[in-house]
Amino acid sequence: MEAYNNRGDTNSKMGYNRVIDLKPDLAEAHNKRGTANRSLGRYSDAMGDYGRAIEIKSDLAEAHYNRGTANRDLGRYSDAIVDYDRAIELKPDYAEAYNNRGTAKYNLDDYRGAKADYDRAIELKPDLAEAHNNRGVANSKMGDHRDAIADYDRTIELRPNFVEAYNNRGDANSKMGDHRDAIVDYDRAIKLKQDYAEAYFNRGNAKSNLGDHRSAMADYDEAIKLNPDFVEAYYNRGTVKSVLGDLHSAMADYDRAIELELDYVEAYYNRGTVKFILGDHRSAMVDYDEVIKLNPDLADAYFNRGIAKSILGDHRSAMSDYDRVIELKPDSAEAYTSRGSCKFLLYDNPGAIVDYDRALELKPDSAEAYTSRGVVKSDLGQYSEAIEDFNQAIKFDPDLAEAYNNRGLVKSDLDDHSGAMADYDRAIKLKPDFAEAYNNRGTVKANLGDYSAAVADYDRFIELNPN
Repeated sequence: MEAYNNRGDTNSKMGYNRVIDLKPDLAEAHNKRGTANRSLGRYSDAMGDYGRAIEIKSDLAEAHYNRGTANRDLGRYSDAIVDYDRAIELKPDYAEAYNNRGTAKYNLDDYRGAKADYDRAIELKPDLAEAHNNRGVANSKMGDHRDAIADYDRTIELRPNFVEAYNNRGDANSKMGDHRDAIVDYDRAIKLKQDYAEAYFNRGNAKSNLGDHRSAMADYDEAIKLNPDFVEAYYNRGTVKSVLGDLHSAMADYDRAIELELDYVEAYYNRGTVKFILGDHRSAMVDYDEVIKLNPDLADAYFNRGIAKSILGDHRSAMSDYDRVIELKPDSAEAYTSRGSCKFLLYDNPGAIVDYDRALELKPDSAEAYTSRGVVKSDLGQYSEAIEDFNQAIKFDPDLAEAYNNRGLVKSDLDDHSGAMADYDRAIKLKPDFAEAYNNRGTVKANLGDYSAAVADYDRFIELNPN
């Protein structure tokens, strides 16, 4: 079909050539040959033809309109607007010119100006389906999704097989949280156009939002099959794979997304997170470095890099990252808690407590901050206060194994062996692979003379922590 159309355009051009040979000053022939050239992708020739038509007949509205459309196709939106302005000046009821000028304005991020043009196009020509669809896109961009859906409804009423309108209505429904209705629209778009990569991608997003990650992945697979350079599809498929626990395959998708778009901040960030989960903290830091280079104000990247540095023992540098997080997000309780932990590990107990205090001011139910502050108070010999902090941590998070383990340590120091044992039992029940809790319980059992039971706990500790 495409070859047939191109041949028709070629034949048209040849016909206009003959007309122009006979009548070189016939503006309409130059204009129509320009349209044939534009259909063939020969924009330089098309622009020359439109320019010649306008030179011969400066009030030929269609030539200004067509040159505007060629400029729009080439991404020269400001030039296109100048041409559409002139076409409208010459022909004030030129609905198509208003519609296309709206599209040029939209591409320059002038959404309200675009909508005003679409409004005028519809006023002049109420059955212009493209204008209804385009106005829907502008409305949706401005957050007016209900009005957008009404526009898409009208588009589909006027042209039931307008495939883009179904896809666009699906997007609007999805943005309103109506993912099931969105899927119905994407299904219809795909039925009308089976190679519609964007509709597969969007349907995948809607399915993912409904928690149907495997089916979403199948849609991303199809989108990538149809468009191997679809960078967002690789990124989203990577995210779905991460949710499903297929981390190595997710990383491969993030690799491909970054290969296609070298400054894809989110892909670097997510790849760094996958590497972190896989235990490759140094490589994760490299990705977070790149994120920060591309977006120096992304607090989460500093926070995650700080955690990686701390795990690798570089607490001072980690503290610098937490400083930056607090600078960017002064109300981040997590950053104060993490910085406090760095200070504790660097033997700055008073500074650590100041940070934990601030974290609890910001987030009074932070079990992590209570647990961490309790550890510091225990280190300072403030046992009753430490136990109170661990009690508070358990109150806010009854399943926090670390709080039970640390409270058990304090009870052991206070010779409350039965109380310590109960805490270690609870910690191990909550977290069966908690090596430190086995070691601590073994010590209590040994102190109580139950050596065989103590050895069993030490054996388990060594099994979990062979190094």
